[in-house]
Amino acid sequence: MDYHLLEAPSILGLKPSGVELLPQRLLDEGLAQRLAARHAGRVEPLAYSDIRDPRTGTLNAEAIARYAVALADAVGSVLDRGAFPVILGGDCSIVLGPLLALKRRGRYGLLFIDGHADFYQPEVNPNGEAASMDLAFATGHGPRLLTDIEGRGPLVKDEDVVVYGFRDADEQAQYGSQPLPPVMPRFDLAAVRRLGTVAAAEAALAPLRRPELEGFFIHLDADCLDDAVMPAVDYRLPDGLSTQELVAVLRAARASGRAVGIEVTIYNPRLDRDGSAGRALVQALVDGLGGGLEQGTTDSLSPLAGTG
Repeated sequence: MDYHLLEAPSILGLKPSGVELLPQRLLDEGLAQRLAARHAGRVEPLAYSDIRDPRTGTLNAEAIARYAVALADAVGSVLDRGAFPVILGGDCSIVLGPLLALKRRGRYGLLFIDGHADFYQPEVNPNGEAASMDLAFATGHGPRLLTDIEGRGPLVKDEDVVVYGFRDADEQAQYGSQPLPPVMPRFDLAAVRRLGTVAAAEAALAPLRRPELEGFFIHLDADCLDDAVMPAVDYRLPDGLSTQELVAVLRAARASGRAVGIEVTIYNPRLDRDGSAGRALVQALVDGLGGGLEQGTTDSLSPLAGTG
C-alpha cells in the first residue's frame, strides 16, 4: 500500500483544546516511518471563532465548508497519484473534505468508526460543534451550507455508511439527537461484542463491498477506543473498543481491497501526559493498516519518508 500522509489539524468543528497537535504527535511517534509513508503536505486550518453562526446553529460553519474544499483538493491530489491518503486531524468535521474529494470522482461508501454517532441536529446540539454533527452533515442532514458543498450533497448516501463501535446511545437520548436513518447499517459496541471481533468486522464490511460502490473511506475517531487506553479525548465515555477489536476491523477493511483512504481524529496530546495513548494509537494504526515496519527498525528512514 502506497501511504501518503496529509496533515489536517483543523479544530473548526470542536475547540482549540489540543487536537490540532495530533499530526505532529503521531509523526513524532514514528507513524510515517512505520507505515513507510510519504508526506503529502499540510492543509492549514482557518481562523477559529467561538461565535455560533445564527444561520446554521454551528460554530465556524462557513470556515468548515471552505476548509472541506481545500482538504478535498489535497486529498484529490493523493488519489490522483494512485496512493492511499492517511489524513491526520483535527476534529471530526474534517471528514467532509475527503468525502467531497471522493464524491467528485464517483459513488463511495464510508466506514465510520467512532465512539459517538455524530448525528446531532444543530437545534439540539448543546455547543454548536460540528464534530458532533459531522456524519449528519456528510449524509445531507442539516444546513445546506454544510450538506451541499459544491452542490454535491449528500457527500455519501445513508445506505452507503456503516457506523461502527459507537456507545453514546444514552447521551443521544439525553440531548435529543435525531436517530440514525433506518437504512444506515450500524454496529454499536454491544453488537460488536455480541457478534465477536472477526464476525463483526466482516459483517460491517459487507454493505461496503456492494458492486455499486467504487470503494469506501474510513473515518477513525480515537474515542472509539476503550477509555482505559485512550483517555486523551475531549469528550470521554466509559468502555470502548479494545485495540485488538480496532485492529481487526482495520485489517478487514484493508484486506477487502476496497478501502481508499483513512482519517484519524480527536486524539488530544495535551491530555496524554505520559504519551501512552498516542503510542497505543500509532501501534493500532500500524497493526491495522499492515504496511508498517516493526518498531526499532526505522533508523535508516528520515522522519518523513519522502516529501510527496
